[in-house]
Amino acid sequence: MRPSGRAPDAIRSVSIEPGFSYHAEGSVLIRMGRTEVLCAASVESRVPPFMRGQGLGWVTAEYGMLPRATHSRGEREAARGKQSGRTQEIQRLIGRSLRAVVDRKAMGEMSITVDCDVLNADGGTRCAAITGAWVALSLAFNTLVAKRVMATVPLTGQVAGISCGLTDLGAVLDLDYAEDRNAHADANFVLTETGGIVEIQATAEQAPFSEAQLHELMRLARLGTGTLFEAQRAAISGALAKVASR
Repeated sequence: MRPSGRAPDAIRSVSIEPGFSYHAEGSVLIRMGRTEVLCAASVESRVPPFMRGQGLGWVTAEYGMLPRATHSRGEREAARGKQSGRTQEIQRLIGRSLRAVVDRKAMGEMSITVDCDVLNADGGTRCAAITGAWVALSLAFNTLVAKRVMATVPLTGQVAGISCGLTDLGAVLDLDYAEDRNAHADANFVLTETGGIVEIQATAEQAPFSEAQLHELMRLARLGTGTLFEAQRAAISGALAKVASR
């Protein structure tokens, strides 16, 4: 029995609440079990210096955790004066994942930064951040279309992240913290709704795992992201319907 009582191929309860941040052009609070991440997309009418004059937009992300998002208080990175390697790795992953499904030429020279702040961490924070960040980004694009800043939403697809792992029970989907810390191997999959692979991070914590086991993890990841894609679409439809009814 998994600690949560879930079946091996079951993900945690998922909710995506749009409009959580009042000032952001697009925002959501995503909950996956007890993991909660606030994703807020902010628009700027300029691009970084290295991109000026290319006619391309830029999408990036920043990631952080509140000091008491975990079981014991963590020191604020701002107090240390620098980000940890883990933080830098995760925010680069989120940025890459979002850019994989954006037509940056259709954006024009503007930037969108999606801030992903972990309020409560119980495993899978980077995957929840990617899944929620895509919705926040989509809502920001819809805001720009409504304001006639751009003609169409320059998204080429959906992207979401999900974790999988090998435990004493075999391959399981969407690990929470209790499972993740004892897993024989853990993996994060970033996939698109058309079946594309953006990134796979897979690591053996004990003995090496087989190619067949990796394929089983991929099968589970596709099941999990299928549910997440549906949740993303429902969140956007609900948010746009609410705006239209005003």
